[in-house]
Amino acid sequence: MLCAPVAESTVRHAGANFKVVRAIPEDIQVVWKGLDGIPYRTFDRVQAAFSKQGKTVRFIMNAGIFEPGGIPTGLHVENRKTLHALNLADAPGNFFLKPNGVIWIEGVGTKPEAFIAPSKAFQKRNVTLDTMSSCGLECAVQSGPILLIDGRRHPAFNEHSTSKLHRNGVGIDAKGRVVFAMTDRRQDVNLWDFAGLFLKLDCKNALFLDGDISQCAVNPIKPVLSNRFGAMFVIAD
Repeated sequence: MLCAPVAESTVRHAGANFKVVRAIPEDIQVVWKGLDGIPYRTFDRVQAAFSKQGKTVRFIMNAGIFEPGGIPTGLHVENRKTLHALNLADAPGNFFLKPNGVIWIEGVGTKPEAFIAPSKAFQKRNVTLDTMSSCGLECAVQSGPILLIDGRRHPAFNEHSTSKLHRNGVGIDAKGRVVFAMTDRRQDVNLWDFAGLFLKLDCKNALFLDGDISQCAVNPIKPVLSNRFGAMFVIAD
């Protein structure tokens, strides 16, 4: 049986082109380490691992900000297991520009749903290793800053900022779809306009994922040589 391709579109906003992929929550996985406990780090290693399972990777994108060695800076939940804890520390850098946020997918006995919320709001859910199975948390990634909170841009964003860079992020649209977006190379934007893109894409909540090294591959037909990452979002069948 042929695998269904993932649909990709190009959206123009604020003088830049963006690659956009919309997906239903049940199709999305997050991955970090292989069965050997070693971080995948690259797209081709993820593709090879899924191929051994008889699956084809249809979409792959780097997820949250990470530390040396590919270790997530914040929360990482994969296959209902917490592999890295929620990080509410204060420090320099995009991840720590408060409020930062969490994207997660949950659902027990129901159709999975995706959510994005500030990290402290997520913490109040009291999700722990003991309650993970009962609450139905399938996967989660923490990153920052949060781009949109209930339709409002992050309070620190400046409409006239000259800090324009390559960026990728994720949102949840009005239909409950997960919306991945990334600037085309040499199509840089500031965070204000990047958040505005997700408003244009009918998202009220959205999260910044990473910057200059970000990459994605849609319906790759061969192994993809990539930068080295931490966690990654994957759609495979």
